[in-house]
Amino acid sequence: MSWAPVWQAAGMFSVTNIDDLLVLAVFFGRVAGRRAWRVVAGQYLGFAGIVAVAVVGALGAGLLPDAVVPYLGILPLVLGLKAAWALWRRGDDDGEPADAVGVWQVAAVTFANGGDNIGVYVPVFAVAGGGAMAVYVAVFLAGVAVWCAGGWFLATRPVAARVLGRWGHVILPVVLIGIGVVILVEGGG
Repeated sequence: MSWAPVWQAAGMFSVTNIDDLLVLAVFFGRVAGRRAWRVVAGQYLGFAGIVAVAVVGALGAGLLPDAVVPYLGILPLVLGLKAAWALWRRGDDDGEPADAVGVWQVAAVTFANGGDNIGVYVPVFAVAGGGAMAVYVAVFLAGVAVWCAGGWFLATRPVAARVLGRWGHVILPVVLIGIGVVILVEGGG
């Protein structure tokens, strides 16, 4: 077995998901330790959706037309606006319970933020062949675990934990709105 597809998949995953580390750190900073599973489950669910669309796209089904991909930005934008509205209504105190970060919220943000991933993965999968595509998917799923561990690590560093503990309820809506706007704007051209 050649190790080239493994290293190529690891590199491609890292490059296309670097922004997810910050998002994961923010999500992990918003949940209590025993609820971290929600972030991990949501990340896997959202990323499984990205991989499924990329595989189907590579197989020629074209599940999402190019014109639709930018509209994935509406998901994080709406979630960010909802979080900002809740923050504005209750003031700057951090009264939001850790339960506010759920599996589906993380999955939606992960999937919506994956438009660039889909754009990269589809052509690579299309020329890779079945065996190499399976290697890519396996490496990507292992990469999600590494990314979750990295996000958790960042969120639990004393400096980062203090910042996220004090400002996470403000950072989360800003990050989500930013992701949504970037997807909407960059996806259109």
